[in-house]
Amino acid sequence: MPLNLPEFSESTKSSVNPWRLSVAPMLDWTDKHCRFLHRLLTKKTLLYTEMVTTAGLLHGAERRHLRMDECEHPVALQLGGSDAPDLAACARIGERWGYDEINLNCGCPSERVQRGAFGACLMAEPQLVADGVKAMLDVVNVQVTVKHRIGIDREESYEFVRDFVGTVGRAGCRVFIVHARNAWLKGLSPKENREIPPLRYELVYRLKQDFPDFTIVLNGGVTSDEQITEHLQHVDGVMVGREAYHHPWIMSSWDEKFLGGKACTLSQDEVEEQMIAYMAREAVEDGTPWSAIARHMLGLHHGRRGSRLWRQVWSDHKLKSQPPEQVWGLARSHLDAGVPAPLL
Repeated sequence: MPLNLPEFSESTKSSVNPWRLSVAPMLDWTDKHCRFLHRLLTKKTLLYTEMVTTAGLLHGAERRHLRMDECEHPVALQLGGSDAPDLAACARIGERWGYDEINLNCGCPSERVQRGAFGACLMAEPQLVADGVKAMLDVVNVQVTVKHRIGIDREESYEFVRDFVGTVGRAGCRVFIVHARNAWLKGLSPKENREIPPLRYELVYRLKQDFPDFTIVLNGGVTSDEQITEHLQHVDGVMVGREAYHHPWIMSSWDEKFLGGKACTLSQDEVEEQMIAYMAREAVEDGTPWSAIARHMLGLHHGRRGSRLWRQVWSDHKLKSQPPEQVWGLARSHLDAGVPAPLL
């Protein structure tokens, strides 16, 4: 079975606005296998790695954290850290590995991240963020961007996020990806932090009004093409998170609808076939078990008759010893070939 990689060219990297549409960095989810699947569906949407800590990267785990396929471009590396020299060193490593952008995480609210003095708690120290951004910009030629929240804990004033963006912008950052919720550093789990603090899109819109020369990208709670279209009336770009992961077929029309390209020409069955070939290649090249890859495509046939049983086969731990081609045969026998999954 041939592995037909998505077409890659320099034009893929050089659109008018590379941040018009992107898939969010999601810890434990947006690894290289997930990004390979997403790139089969959309050639132009900007993809992000899961967050990689500076400590993890500097202790010799470069290949484990940074290995990628050329077809993943455009792809950004998200770093978690607060020490300017460490951030600079990791940004240089990321650029050497070929990443198109280095992004600094100032939005993750987890206690583990807080213990490392980075993530959302950095919003309380904008000058420290600015120092880290400048250190990275001094040593790389790719874009350095920041992803952050609109506030932390019960600090809900617009002035808080405005001043954060202003301070970091003076250090040279020109692209801000704004999750339109506060991050509560105490009392809420990361999952609750994605659901309980209210979405306040109007603050993100206002940032674009106050900083017209900056690229402002909105993130948080986006679940449909209609919402993407509405937000793009107010900001430069939209970042989609869990909706893209759980229902990846939604991405198949994005290039045509939003990015000046062509819609995905593969069917869902053909995408799955490409993933089986990828599993075989990864098993040979890196010893990766197919289950580590299949978990990312469990939403591919969402809404299609038989998809629940299809997911059960790919999730069956008893089948892990079987070759992926055999598991694929069992799984697809449950699908109704005449009923494709709907576009959400």
